[in-house]
Amino acid sequence: MTKGDTADMLLENKVAVVYGAGGPIGRAIAEGFAAQGARVYLAGRTRTHLEPVAEAIRAAGGTADTAHVDAQDEHDVDAFVDNVLKEAGDLHISANVIGYEDVHQPLLEISLDDFLQPIVNASRTQFLTTRAAARHMVTTGDGVIITFGGSGNAMAGLGGFKVALDAVEGLRRQWACELGPRGIRLVTLRTGGIPESLPDSLPDDERAQITSTIDGATLLNRSATLADVGNVAAFAASDLARSITGTEINMTCGAVLE
Repeated sequence: MTKGDTADMLLENKVAVVYGAGGPIGRAIAEGFAAQGARVYLAGRTRTHLEPVAEAIRAAGGTADTAHVDAQDEHDVDAFVDNVLKEAGDLHISANVIGYEDVHQPLLEISLDDFLQPIVNASRTQFLTTRAAARHMVTTGDGVIITFGGSGNAMAGLGGFKVALDAVEGLRRQWACELGPRGIRLVTLRTGGIPESLPDSLPDDERAQITSTIDGATLLNRSATLADVGNVAAFAASDLARSITGTEINMTCGAVLE
């Protein structure tokens, strides 16, 4: 991440919060925001995962703060946003990319609790973080809420994960209808899979197979990168995308045709 010239920055003087910023997707989005001039607040349950992200942003000339936040906890989320407003004086962008603790098993085999877990987690965290940001944004008539994942074709063996993604999209559409008249936009980033974000613990042969499957499903014979995610997130949050709301931005490299 390299911070650009002030005159060229899409998010100069903007304040952004990123939940799940310690993971690869969250880091990419946070760095994308910071590279375009935003002051970024990194939220997550493990500070040791957040600090390297903050240090990288600062080393590149950006501004970043970290906070221990459980994005499933109503008090934690509300207190975090209140503190951001107290320190920064405003909040323009909220992005939530936390994991949903999904268990991948066929529906005939999965337990009820494991099936429901990602659906409940996804709905709860996206509702809480959006509401906390929107309560301030409606007073200024300006703001952008970004989610990640999107809906799409069902696949066998995913347990409740696909249903969770659909739930988030339904919630996003509902928020878009209610918040649009107040000047707030809601956008989902959809990639179809990012090989760079695969766990380091994954065996090389399994990593290569997954990468080949993801890339092979695209029209461009390549998939989105983490840098792509950061760049598109910054665009989506900027005034250049002021006409985009209530929808997905398709970054699947043609794997999903609209």
